[in-house]
Amino acid sequence: MSIVTLLPEVRAFLAREHGHFIDGVAVPGSGAGRVPVVNPANGQEIASIAEATDAEVDAAVASAGQAFRGSWARTSPAERGLILIRLADLLIAHREELAQIETSQSGKIIQLSRAFEVDQAAAFLRYYAGWATKIAGETLSPSLPSFRGEQYTAFTRREPVGVVAGIVPWNFSIMIAVWKFASALVTGCTSVVKPSEFTPLTILRIAELAAEAGLPPGALNVVTGSGKIGAALIAHPGIAKVSFTGSVPTGIAVGKAAFDAGLTRATLELGGKNAVGVLPDIDADKAVDGILEAGFVHQGQICAAGERFYVHRSRIDEILDKLGERLKGFRIGDPLDEETQFGPLSNKPHLDKVSRFFARAREENDSIVYGAEVLDRPGFFVTPTVIRVDRPDAALLREETFGPIGTFLAYDEEDELVSLMNGGPYGLSASIWTNDLSKALRLIPRIEAGTVWVNMHTILDPAVPFGGIKASGIGREFGSAFIDDYTEIKSVIIRY
Repeated sequence: MSIVTLLPEVRAFLAREHGHFIDGVAVPGSGAGRVPVVNPANGQEIASIAEATDAEVDAAVASAGQAFRGSWARTSPAERGLILIRLADLLIAHREELAQIETSQSGKIIQLSRAFEVDQAAAFLRYYAGWATKIAGETLSPSLPSFRGEQYTAFTRREPVGVVAGIVPWNFSIMIAVWKFASALVTGCTSVVKPSEFTPLTILRIAELAAEAGLPPGALNVVTGSGKIGAALIAHPGIAKVSFTGSVPTGIAVGKAAFDAGLTRATLELGGKNAVGVLPDIDADKAVDGILEAGFVHQGQICAAGERFYVHRSRIDEILDKLGERLKGFRIGDPLDEETQFGPLSNKPHLDKVSRFFARAREENDSIVYGAEVLDRPGFFVTPTVIRVDRPDAALLREETFGPIGTFLAYDEEDELVSLMNGGPYGLSASIWTNDLSKALRLIPRIEAGTVWVNMHTILDPAVPFGGIKASGIGREFGSAFIDDYTEIKSVIIRY
């Protein structure tokens, strides 16, 4: 057992009375409301945050607006990139501090907090920084007729949309926040981030580090509190764009609210019911490794995680047997223990939701291969769970669990597999597991998903666009695609 001892600076940070980060400084909340932050590993309160008032939301948006028109507009593209690089360096310098805060608030095992939340966030910052000097328009040659010898030329400009509200979920509070404010800053926008009330602490610390990196006051603001704070930002007339990551039902509500707020732009990166197709030629042990990667990292609390597993009938019994044995050996425990493989769910409401799915499986007489238990111990612990169903319309193949529940169905023919994977209204991600590259390449165009992985799942790279189709979202993160969502194209035509 190797339990990490919290650093003195982490203990000091948790002991603060947390408010917001507005106009370049941490400010105490002026309202009476406080929201507790609970450690999922033991159910104990570790801190609290302020519930933002309307005046504080106004102040954050006003500060962002002033920076957008002033200090950040006057910052050269190259300097914007350098600030993001300096911030990335500071994340690495404070790696253990940030990872410990993250694990304490989210229950993410410490190895994931270090490697994914901090290291990957720094990698994304560096990637976005590289775009700062490469956002460009184009020159055009109009075909307008000349009557008296006049000529025409034209060009386009990419101009930042304005103040962007970034609404961040509780599952990856550092990395997803970075996606949102880095996209805004590198394109010349400014940002107001609203973190989840369950995991709000890390972005408050990162905002301080951003100021240390040289980000001018107002370019990045943070307001904390319950869901109504996000709603207030969406409706605010000073917000030009909303970037939201979260559940499908909430995302649809966010999109409608943004539309009603005066056609406010919205990027919606939502979840769904992601499909995994296991072809008959795959090695069973490799298939099990892939299933664990797809569905059980961070207790399945990843928007792109696999939840529907379609395995060829000739292989399903062998693979499920091996998967059950692997899960029996999982070390479930304290996420600050470096030997832990499987930590708690991130909050009590989510524990209640997942436990209802366990009850649903029993009510519908689904076959529980392994797990489906809430552990009788402090904190929000469940077992990793494997359920086999015998019909494609089973509830656990239709409803997003966002948890460590893999639901399996056998299939017989390849066309049947495609139909099953495309079934339902969602289309965020999917994966294919096979040794036959030709077959994989033929299947990819037939699968309805924003991302299709082959022999991998849930792994993201900043150079590769990410986002959903159908009910799983609008817009793209990463790559060069994000530029379209954070800039407006202005056309200029000149007669001479």
